[in-house]
Amino acid sequence: MPAPAPSPAAAQCRLLPMADPPEKYPLLESIDSPADLRRLPAAKLEELAGELRQFLIHSVSTRGGHFAAGLGTVELTIALHYVFDTPFDRLVWDVGHQAYPHKVLTGRRERLHTIKQDGGLAPFPSRSESEYDTFGVGHSSTSVSAALGMAVAAARAGENRAVVAIIGDGALTAGMAFEALNHAGSLPANLLVILNDNDMSISENVGALSNYFARALSGRVYAHLREGGKKVLRQMPAVWELARRSEEHLKGMVLPGTLFEEMGFNYIGPMDGHDVGALVTTLRNLRKLRGPQFLHVVTRKGKGYSPAEADPIKWHGPGPFDPASGTIFKEKSTGPSYSQIFGQWLCDMAERDPRVIGITPAMREGSGLVEFSKKFPDRYFDVAIAEQHAVTFAAGLAVEGLKPVVAIYSTFLQRAYDQLIHDVALQNLPVVFALDRAGLVGSDGATHQGSYDLTFLRCIPNMVIMAPADENECRQMLYTASTVPGPAVVRYPRGTGPGVPIVEEMTALPVGRAQLRREGRSGLAILAFGALVDSAQKIAEHLDATLVNMRFVKPLDEDLVTSLAARHRAMVTIEENATIGGAGSGVGELLASEGLQLPLLQLGIPDRFIEHGSRDSCLRAAGLDLAGLSASVERWWALQTQERLRSVSSV
Repeated sequence: MPAPAPSPAAAQCRLLPMADPPEKYPLLESIDSPADLRRLPAAKLEELAGELRQFLIHSVSTRGGHFAAGLGTVELTIALHYVFDTPFDRLVWDVGHQAYPHKVLTGRRERLHTIKQDGGLAPFPSRSESEYDTFGVGHSSTSVSAALGMAVAAARAGENRAVVAIIGDGALTAGMAFEALNHAGSLPANLLVILNDNDMSISENVGALSNYFARALSGRVYAHLREGGKKVLRQMPAVWELARRSEEHLKGMVLPGTLFEEMGFNYIGPMDGHDVGALVTTLRNLRKLRGPQFLHVVTRKGKGYSPAEADPIKWHGPGPFDPASGTIFKEKSTGPSYSQIFGQWLCDMAERDPRVIGITPAMREGSGLVEFSKKFPDRYFDVAIAEQHAVTFAAGLAVEGLKPVVAIYSTFLQRAYDQLIHDVALQNLPVVFALDRAGLVGSDGATHQGSYDLTFLRCIPNMVIMAPADENECRQMLYTASTVPGPAVVRYPRGTGPGVPIVEEMTALPVGRAQLRREGRSGLAILAFGALVDSAQKIAEHLDATLVNMRFVKPLDEDLVTSLAARHRAMVTIEENATIGGAGSGVGELLASEGLQLPLLQLGIPDRFIEHGSRDSCLRAAGLDLAGLSASVERWWALQTQERLRSVSSV
């Protein structure tokens, strides 16, 4: 069995203390909960915002983490906890990149430096971590749906609680957010949606005039006149329609809120998201209003730290850095990452074939597509946070003879499962899926672990699924995928491989053929899939076992597997995917269908969520590091040997 995960107490011992801060934070250090914050005079909030921003800069600089987004929400977070009675009133953060200030103000200040570390704070809001984290997140665009559910539940229970969803402009590019807004606007639920808009292109709309409109349109007088006027004018349809259109026209000229008004929301804004006083006034007014409300605030990513303001993409989630110089300390790399290998392969393919198209759902940097986007801008499509659209868009391109390549993280492909089946596989369309971050990714935690792709992909007809053991095999598999007449997936892990040299020439691998790497004499056969082949090699050498680099999860190399089963006493499968339904299950199904009965040990990610930490610590928690795999295989093989000896002696 896989080794057990380390206890939280043991994990906590590995955390390193934060370096002494360069200065004290007298206001911030007096706040251990939002109740303490609400006791401050409003005149102190701007000073508190300055301290909180400096604290974030210092704390994140020591360990790294999500950075620019949080700097942009300092004033908004303070205003929200100042006005609303949290945790009775519910704050629902979208994704959670911007929630570091929220964690600091809700009793986790002294542990912020442990964020994303093994045993430390979760990278995103987590219900198990704090009562102030009302909804666990990690994927984008869920906040409005969840908040609406909470608002309806509060109404049914007769509880006069406020519910607030805070969503970024990027998250609004996902269809799910608009589905929720469309539903919310049709209900009488008391819901406030705050759009945290950090797109600098609309910064000119921010200022005294915009803040004036926000305060005025959220006030009692306007609300009373607006609702009272509607009641009167509805009795005169012609006048009512004229008034309605006039109001929309007036607001549309100065406020970009017509869309949200049409969806049933009372739109307020845009207003300066860094004016904490104006935010408090507006939120207090909105707290008194009934029905769906929409507040549009404009913030600046990286606010208060000039390097992050200048390049918010680079500073979205930096590693440790020097706050004074703005120098990010880069980890030493032993070679190109799998993402970089994919990016280079795509550029090489595009040079060869003008039909190659690159698609990503808002993961250009992470997926290694920066160079491709520059070299082939007319063949590069970032569809924003719209995974479902990305897959069906690729299907449409394939129908017309183009060669779409979808670069997507394993965890995000989960969101486009229906499109994968109906729009691609059912029509057997030649779409290549470059599945990044497959397996255990580390610090982003359970929401981002690529634990399930082999399980949910393997059951789909027409799919070809490959898992490279090293860097060069990744390049050759990507090329192989481009030659397959139907959908093909190459799933590879985060980070770098074992250091195998990359061959520039591309050669298609025989589909469904594994690689026999070692013929052992012990009677044990180890079948390894993907990134864990290197560890399996060491175990095989130690036990004198046969080792196969399976390469293809689907189709399996049935001839080789059945041949191995016929001449070995036992078999082990190793994969960095959920054991349930994964590649090992495929081997078991094959053996059963052939009537072959021999002991089979399936090692993979156990049936539990693996939390955040380093990639190495996540592998260790799942029992998939070298030590854990070795212990599991050796213990099980010893039991099989003992059982065989007992059987022989009884005869």
